Amino acid sequence: MTINENLIRLIFFFGTLIIIAVWELVLPRLKLNASKLVRWYSNLGIVFMNTAIVRLIFPLTATGVAQMSDLYGWGLLNIFNMPFVFSVVVSVIVLDLAIYLQHVMFHAIPLLWRLHRMHHTDVDFDVTSGARFHPIEIVLSMGIKLAVITIIGAPVLSVVIFEVLLSTAAMFNHGNIYIAPGIDRYLRWLVVTPDMHRIHHSVWAKETNSNFGFNLPWWDRLFGTYTNAPRDGQQKITIGIKMFRDPINLHLYRLLLQPFLADRGRKE
Repeated sequence: MTINENLIRLIFFFGTLIIIAVWELVLPRLKLNASKLVRWYSNLGIVFMNTAIVRLIFPLTATGVAQMSDLYGWGLLNIFNMPFVFSVVVSVIVLDLAIYLQHVMFHAIPLLWRLHRMHHTDVDFDVTSGARFHPIEIVLSMGIKLAVITIIGAPVLSVVIFEVLLSTAAMFNHGNIYIAPGIDRYLRWLVVTPDMHRIHHSVWAKETNSNFGFNLPWWDRLFGTYTNAPRDGQQKITIGIKMFRDPINLHLYRLLLQPFLADRGRKE
């Protein structure tokens, strides 16, 4: 199962990356400002670094923990012996909610924000922005995810589905792709769209503390963190954080240092 899972995730990761990257070239939403070469080597470089670090630190993958939960009957869904299809659907939804709540927490707690803000210091918004996370945040996120999987007793299939959705949705909703406003208006009731999530990367604090969802858009509406449109409009939105706008901060080594640099305040 592990080999198949890895193959499935690789196919979806590179397949989605190529599709969104081509879409960005053919039909971009906004004109990008920074060097794409520098941004892509940094953003994709940190993906490979994070993958290696997670493999070294965690002896079991998310699906491995799900297999252990099934084997030993751990978790609520196993304790109450729920039907398989029900367990799969509920697990995917609960894991999605957990990521939403984790995201809110990483914005609300100053120490965690220092880690997470690296994701927001990209001055452009494209398919690679969705994978730009500090290694320490990735390790903490993996720990939280493994805990949730164990508590609910998520089936292996639901974890594979969720992991694929996690990477695919992140690349889609960070894509610099044009979707007609008339379509986007309805599509964002089903999934988090790029125009919806781009607001979360705005330089304005009220906007960056909204639209936390990554896949299902319902949580932001349910918990009151939804913003419909940026104050400056989609065409004039400013992406990033004011204290990290120097191009030198786009380089990989600077990304790794960002949590430890002097904090001159959050987004204004």
